[in-house]
Amino acid sequence: MSAIVAIVGRPNVGKSTLFNRLVGRKIALVDDTPGVTRDRREAEGRIGDLHFRVLDTAGYEDRTDGSLEDRMRQQTEVAIRDADVILFMIDARAGVTPLDQRFAQVLRKSGKEVHLIANKAEGRAADPGLMEAYSLGFGEPVALSAEHGLGLADLHAIVSKAVDAKAPPAPDPDQLPDVDIDLPEDDGSTEEGPALRWNPKRYLNVAIVGRPNAGKSTLINRMVGEERLLTGPEAGITRDSIMVPWEWEGRVINLVDTAGIRRKAKVEGKLEHLAVGDALRSIQYAEIVVLLLDATIPFEKQDLALADLVNREGRAMVIAINKWDLIEDKNANLAKLRADCEELLPQLRGVPMVTLSGLQGRNIDKLMAAVFAIEKKWNTHLSTAKLNRWLGAVVEKHPPPAVSGRRLKLRYMTQAKMRPPSFIIFASRADAVPASYLRYLTNSMREAFDMPGTPIRLWLRSGKNPYADKPDR
Repeated sequence: MSAIVAIVGRPNVGKSTLFNRLVGRKIALVDDTPGVTRDRREAEGRIGDLHFRVLDTAGYEDRTDGSLEDRMRQQTEVAIRDADVILFMIDARAGVTPLDQRFAQVLRKSGKEVHLIANKAEGRAADPGLMEAYSLGFGEPVALSAEHGLGLADLHAIVSKAVDAKAPPAPDPDQLPDVDIDLPEDDGSTEEGPALRWNPKRYLNVAIVGRPNAGKSTLINRMVGEERLLTGPEAGITRDSIMVPWEWEGRVINLVDTAGIRRKAKVEGKLEHLAVGDALRSIQYAEIVVLLLDATIPFEKQDLALADLVNREGRAMVIAINKWDLIEDKNANLAKLRADCEELLPQLRGVPMVTLSGLQGRNIDKLMAAVFAIEKKWNTHLSTAKLNRWLGAVVEKHPPPAVSGRRLKLRYMTQAKMRPPSFIIFASRADAVPASYLRYLTNSMREAFDMPGTPIRLWLRSGKNPYADKPDR
């Protein structure tokens, strides 16, 4: 198991900047505004030859009143509990503040290995703060500039001890048991035997997206069985897209919590722009997207825009109707939701829809069943022979319309790729095929090959059948 390194400190001292530096990518939002990070984030960190898990945490606030700041503090304390080594970061240019001093007391009581990191130490303006840092009682501070990468050699020495401590001990040769191995007799053959096969668990990236306050973080907390993500009545708590590994039925699922996405006209301030951009990138990197709707106000304009975006990105999607426990006449409401979905999202006809309660943890099993089912359809591969038999049948049933008095001929079809299922149709005049006819073909494919709700790509190419002289696949 990898060593866990937690970066902690008060707001705006540069924790997320160091986190991004150690991870090697800008995955945590960074801004001059204090309190950008709210949830703890975990990723694979690296310094030279060292590999470890690194935790980014919310800025520590000394609050115990049940407020958002109080819940952020509790998330930081969980990171402290789980860490093998703690990097306590202060701002060297600002010096030691009263909040730094109170946080130092908390860390001393934790009993963990704590190293004091004086960030923003580039230049002489940091010298007084470096001297002042000794008063916190953690020995000599490590002078660091997370933004410029200065001081990483000192961090290497600190982290290497934790990495070595977590490494499993080498086995004692004298303690190894004697094992008799029966080898087959050498028959002189030079043919190699069958290759050893290793089938690792494949990770499935599932992004949970939706409008603010739809219950995304609450749902993930119930799925993983702990208060992993910050939740509360305030809309827009989540800012960073946080990945939470979780195992379900033998599969490792990377659940990605995202910031609530409002209409572009309502997005205010740089921070919300950054958060929304991070959420939209999560859609691009996901395999399955769960669009979470609020059952009390479903299918708002922004919900439809998000569904269309997921479809255009080619991601498989499940629509989850959250807060179903608040609905009285469930049968009538469900029938109306299904009808509305078919009417408002014709491009995703048959998309799976699941009702659930993230707060009560109801129907999570049904949600995951829908996720696995749509994943399988998203990975559909169809033989060329089957495709062309289908193409001949649908064209015979409904031929493409004539354009300028000339008939259009669809000559041949083959699958170009999966994820999403994408196909090429070679036609006599590809640019003249109407969009309405393409929709007809797409909907017919969904019905014929059992791919409801799956994004399908149909590309038209002019020219002759390039596979005419090749054997059928």
